Amino acid sequence: MNAEEQDETHGSANKCPVSTPEGNDTKKGAVKRTPFSKFKRVHSHFKSPLQVMDGAKVSLAEEVAELERRREQLDTEIAQLEAEGFRVDELEHHIDMLHEYNDIKDIGQSLLGRIAALRGTTTRDLYTHFGLELDD
Repeated sequence: MNAEEQDETHGSANKCPVSTPEGNDTKKGAVKRTPFSKFKRVHSHFKSPLQVMDGAKVSLAEEVAELERRREQLDTEIAQLEAEGFRVDELEHHIDMLHEYNDIKDIGQSLLGRIAALRGTTTRDLYTHFGLELDD
């Protein structure tokens, strides 16, 4: 059976357009590679959210002035907190303790997950079994 006979025996059911990288479509534009979407502009060009409008450009001097104002504002807030008795080294200590707490909590949750897998139950059930709160 040659190629023409095969086309005739399979009928016209296989005559739907096919989109291939080589562009061998039977009808130009009949089949799109992008699936159906409810958005109308599926085939539009990508527009970066970081683009700056021409009218919105700020001069370098204005940007520097704004950063200096922001630095002065932060320095004022720092001075106010120090006047209230807060110290930078105390803040660093609290941050270190929070990191340690989070590391320990992550290890505990990992262990609960493994125990739940071995027992064939959920971690939620283990929380109640061990008297732990789900919000913690």
